[in-house]
Amino acid sequence: MNDRALTGYVQPNSFLRFIGMGIVVLAIVVFLWSSYYTVDQGERAVILHWGAVVGESEPGLQFKYPFITSVVHIPVRQQTISWQKSADRGDSRLEVYTKDQQPVFVSVSIIYHVTDVSDVYAHYATREGLETNLIEPQVPQQVKNVFGQFTAISAIQDRAQLDREVQNAIRSVIHGPMSIDSIQLADIEFSQAYEQAVEGRMQAIVAQQQAEAEKQKRITNADAAAYEVKAAADAQAHQIQVQGQAEASAIKARGDALKDNPQMPQLVAAERWDGHLPTTMPPAGALPFLSLAK
Repeated sequence: MNDRALTGYVQPNSFLRFIGMGIVVLAIVVFLWSSYYTVDQGERAVILHWGAVVGESEPGLQFKYPFITSVVHIPVRQQTISWQKSADRGDSRLEVYTKDQQPVFVSVSIIYHVTDVSDVYAHYATREGLETNLIEPQVPQQVKNVFGQFTAISAIQDRAQLDREVQNAIRSVIHGPMSIDSIQLADIEFSQAYEQAVEGRMQAIVAQQQAEAEKQKRITNADAAAYEVKAAADAQAHQIQVQGQAEASAIKARGDALKDNPQMPQLVAAERWDGHLPTTMPPAGALPFLSLAK
């Protein structure tokens, strides 16, 4: 038996063939692996040949030239950038000042989506680059500019107008391969000292309004009481006037009756006589009702 076979010796040619087959298989695997790619729903892919943009890919399974074609995935779904206070991310709210130099902490959220992935790649390389270079520098500056046109009180009282002007200001300066879907001023927080001052002023206004209402109530009650007294006096005066007029009319009627009928007193006396003669009479006095006509 051959001594080389007994010792398990492998001839160099066989070993090289084995290595060569392994390299070929590996190359085939790498070739196949690098010849396709997938694009998820909600994103688009920028296709590059040797670094130059040659097109875009829609969602799904796509094929490419190995080692020649490269793909950059850029999301086109809605994205949100927020400046707000949260437990996990800390406080990133915008600190701005009103026209009367009152500090305000503002929570803002921008919702947008990419409209041109090739343009995003050409100018910003990635979506994060778009946010860092285009959106994030402009939003705080525009919010500061708008709040500088409002006093603290007008920012509270004219909140709807404030929101509109902030949105218009941001939209007017951010232009690029993206579209702003929504701008939200979620919260406006003034300093504690200012809020205490506002609360004290509101309490003073409420107290003043209550005092005015109480004063008006007393005036109304006094006017009502005076009206009742005047009405009672007018009613009494009217009653006296009516009674006086009635008595005057009665006296006048009696006077007219006496003038036209001289015997009227005797007739009235006779009508009222109860049929008894007087028990005492003055000397030479005549009996009543006994004068006889001749």
